[in-house]
Amino acid sequence: MRRFSTFVAGICAAALALKGVPAFAWGDEGHEVIGLIAEHYLEPTVRERVRLMLAGDDTLLTAVDIAHEATWADKYRDSDRDTTRVRYLHTRDWHFVDLELTGADLNGACFGGPALAPGTDASQGPAEDCVIDKIDEFSAELENPATAERERRLALQFLLHLVGDLHQPLHAGDDHDQGGNRKIVRAPGIAPNTLHHYWDTEFVARLGSDSAMIAQRLIERIRNPERVRWSAGTPVDWAMESFAVAQSDVYGSLPVASAPNRYELPSAYAENATAVTALQLSKAGVRLAFLLNQALH
Repeated sequence: MRRFSTFVAGICAAALALKGVPAFAWGDEGHEVIGLIAEHYLEPTVRERVRLMLAGDDTLLTAVDIAHEATWADKYRDSDRDTTRVRYLHTRDWHFVDLELTGADLNGACFGGPALAPGTDASQGPAEDCVIDKIDEFSAELENPATAERERRLALQFLLHLVGDLHQPLHAGDDHDQGGNRKIVRAPGIAPNTLHHYWDTEFVARLGSDSAMIAQRLIERIRNPERVRWSAGTPVDWAMESFAVAQSDVYGSLPVASAPNRYELPSAYAENATAVTALQLSKAGVRLAFLLNQALH
C-alpha cells in the first residue's frame, strides 16, 4: 500500500493545481482508467482484435475506443431507465453481488446461480443474476469463436465494464444499506452525499480530472510481480477480495455515527480511501487485460 499511498499524495497535489476543473464521475472516469490500464497490458494481436470488434458498435451510446466502451454497460442499462425500463430492469442486477457483512451468502447474492437455458445468449440471460456469473458467461462467449459476431461484441462490451464494477468495494459488500446508499457522509472539502457516491465518485475525483493521466501514473507504479499476482484467481476470488475491502476500509473504518446513518469522515478516511481506490482501479485493469488476453489470444 505504501507505493500507492505515495502515488496518491503526489497525484492529489497535482489535482489541487487543477482546482476548478470539473472531475468526471466513477461511471466515466473510473471505468475509463480501468479500460486504459487494461489496454496497456493487452497483447498486440488482442489489442487489435478488441479495436476491430468495438469499431462495429452501432449503438451510439459511447465513442468506440476501449476507454469509452468501458462505460457502455452503464449507458446501455440507463438508456431506457425513464421510459420502457426494459434494458434497465434486465441488466441492473448484473453490476454487483450483495454480500452482507453480517453473513456473506455468495449463492444467495447470485440468485442461486441461474444457468443459461440451452442456446440462450448471455446478453439475454435471467435478469436476476450477479456480476460474478455474468463475467464468467461473457468470458466464455468471448472465447468461443462460434459465438455470433454481435453477441461476441456485446460480451466484450459488458466485460469491459463489469470487471471494473467487481472491484468497487460497495458493489460487493453491503451492510443492509443498499451498498452504502442509505448512509450519508461528509468529508472535509467534499459536499455531503451517500457513502456509495463517495466511493463511486469522490475518491476517484481526488486522483485527478484526466483519465489518461491517472491511468499512466498507475501503470508506472505496477510492478511485474504485482501484475502476475493480481492476474491469478477467478471472479469469485476477486469478489471476495473486494468484499474484504468493504469490511475493512469502507465500513470498518467509519467513525461513530453523528446521527442515525450520518457520518463525519475524517481526512484520514478520505486519504486511505483514495489510496484503496487507486489500488482497486489498478487491479481491475490488470485483471481485465488478463481475461481478454485469455479469451482472444
